[in-house]
Amino acid sequence: MTPAGEPTEPTEPTWWQANRRWVIPVGCLGFPTAIGCFIFVVLFAVFAGIKASDAYSQPVALATGHAEVTAVLGSPVAPGWFVTGSINVNGPTGDANIAVPLSGPEGRGTLYVVAEKSAGQWSYEVLEVEVEATGERIDISGSME
Repeated sequence: MTPAGEPTEPTEPTWWQANRRWVIPVGCLGFPTAIGCFIFVVLFAVFAGIKASDAYSQPVALATGHAEVTAVLGSPVAPGWFVTGSINVNGPTGDANIAVPLSGPEGRGTLYVVAEKSAGQWSYEVLEVEVEATGERIDISGSME
């Protein structure tokens, strides 16, 4: 303790006291960024899993090479990234119900796939491309044989 009347030595501020002006705003920006990165990684894994499935790859290959689809959408036809729906596989059985955006130089469309997997083989109940501009549906299931 210092005797009365003597000045005390100034103490250095703690790390928190010296840096709180920038730590709080940066922390507030970093937290949403971390959550955004986590959500991005989860979505990327989900979309990659769907795209790796035979229930996705076989119909997309069929649609992008189908003569009537390429005549309407133009060539080349490419699948979009944002696939919606679900694919459930449990060993040799499963089901799929997905919608895949397609685009070409002359238009856009959506590939609809409804399929069931039994004994390791997919059978397609619905394989259609809906043309965005006209609403016309092109049945491509006949090309699977």
